[in-house]
Amino acid sequence: MTETRIVERLDAHCLAHPGAAKGQPFRDDGIFAFTVAGKIFAILRPGHEPPRISLKGDPDESERLRATHPAITPGYRLNKRHWNTVLLDGSVPDELVLSLVDDSYDLVLASLTRAQRANLR
Repeated sequence: MTETRIVERLDAHCLAHPGAAKGQPFRDDGIFAFTVAGKIFAILRPGHEPPRISLKGDPDESERLRATHPAITPGYRLNKRHWNTVLLDGSVPDELVLSLVDDSYDLVLASLTRAQRANLR
């Protein structure tokens, strides 16, 4: 899939999650953060070459992914234990990237209070 197409697909996929919102909380206007209840679960950088997305992950799974996919690296300017950055250069299957978005969302969702989760429905 082309870089532009995967960025569009990721944007739509992130926003399809219950309670998801998109914003630009950083100084760089070309960086988009996807949040649930104000907590970030994905950071998309479409203007970089190649585009990239940073996602929260289970630390053990993150290590495994980094070992098997050179395009998955420790989170850029993020907690390297809990975040990965995925270069969207086509080397990581699109379905895996979408699955990692789901995992990131689920991790952040699990950190919310019961009341916050109830308000998402």
